[in-house]
Amino acid sequence: MKKVIDGVARFKSDVYPKHRELFEKLSTGQEPEVLFITCADSRIDANLITQTAPGDLFLVRNAGNIVPPHGPGAGGTVASIEFAVGALGTTELVVCGHTDCGAMKGALAPEGLTEFPHVCNWLKHSDAAARVIKDNHADLDGPAKLQRMIEENVVAQLQNLRTHPFVASRLAAGRVRLHGWVYDIKEGVINSYSETERSWAPLSDTEMAQLPNVSAA
Repeated sequence: MKKVIDGVARFKSDVYPKHRELFEKLSTGQEPEVLFITCADSRIDANLITQTAPGDLFLVRNAGNIVPPHGPGAGGTVASIEFAVGALGTTELVVCGHTDCGAMKGALAPEGLTEFPHVCNWLKHSDAAARVIKDNHADLDGPAKLQRMIEENVVAQLQNLRTHPFVASRLAAGRVRLHGWVYDIKEGVINSYSETERSWAPLSDTEMAQLPNVSAA
């Protein structure tokens, strides 16, 4: 905890004064362009990975970068998505998984989660990805199986994201775009999912140019 408290002191004395104008602007409201849904894993720092500043990302974090499908009583993640898209007008929606994800290890072996009933119930939102692995990739094992599960989970959560009314409406109007990413912790690389190719490739500087335009309406 001392490390955290010392960091707060350094922020106040060294960091804040250098960015006072930005923080004064942010004190009156936010206009993030990107809704960034990622894992609660301590190794993931969305602003560090994307080199963005405070106010750039509307960040949603939970175990396994999960997006519950729309429905009553769906919880805080769903409420955050609704607010980000419906109220704040975010136009770029990112679901970002990562390598060596403990949540996805649990989703592949739920029998090991008997002492964690809430975790077990939460990871049921990854059942579609686990079924894809079981039925179509039974030949995989170890790290290869986990990596495929991580990727399929991102794809499954993108599908869940489409069930949310504000997302569905703005997709139909061409006002939002969906992005599926997996961050490789060891290599520092982001792999991006191509829905048309149904494949993964390193995120490139030209990706935005290849995407359809988002309407400003």
